[in-house]
Amino acid sequence: MTIHAAVIQKLLNTGAHLGRRAAEHHFKQYAYGTRNGMTIIDSDKTLICLRSAAHFVANLAHMRGNIFFVNTNPLFDEIIELTSRRIQGDSYNHNRAMNLWKMGGFLTNSYSPKKFRSRHKKLCFGPTTMPDCVVVFDTERKSSVILEASKLQIPVVAIVDPNVPLEFFEKITYPVPARDSVKFVYLFCNVITKCFVAEQMKLGIKDGSKEDMMKDLAA
Repeated sequence: MTIHAAVIQKLLNTGAHLGRRAAEHHFKQYAYGTRNGMTIIDSDKTLICLRSAAHFVANLAHMRGNIFFVNTNPLFDEIIELTSRRIQGDSYNHNRAMNLWKMGGFLTNSYSPKKFRSRHKKLCFGPTTMPDCVVVFDTERKSSVILEASKLQIPVVAIVDPNVPLEFFEKITYPVPARDSVKFVYLFCNVITKCFVAEQMKLGIKDGSKEDMMKDLAA
């Protein structure tokens, strides 16, 4: 089995190819076909998009960029928190914030607790400065974070399902077409973390060998 085939098999094992609904017209570029009214996502295109997103995130290591993770699914909380710690390092530990927010105005307005209480949106982020990238795991819920990030010209990386609305899809800089299963979210976070940390080590920002990094991520 080739490396490419092995990676595709790993994607298939996560269920990333099983779209929940029929695809919107703008998503059909990523569709392989349909089955029982559900979209089958092309795993090759998922892999291409995942590589592009991981490459972009890794390049943020050059500018010591801040990455803002947005999640509303409690099943992903532990995975995303661990990813944040590994990428943000000490800055994450010193500036950690896990709060319930109303997403409207979270970037364009000041951080006022009175404004952010009605919708149970959980954010996991490092320093409380304007992020260099926003990673969204809940595009199906039509998060206004994507619109705000676009308005501020902040790049957005997001896992997108076949029914993501066009108004949000066209504002995502690096869409990754896939079903957001727990297994795929873990794979997605693992890939971007490895790429980011590997780039940090190349630059001498982070100590340790590649072998140590791999062992740490596998733990």
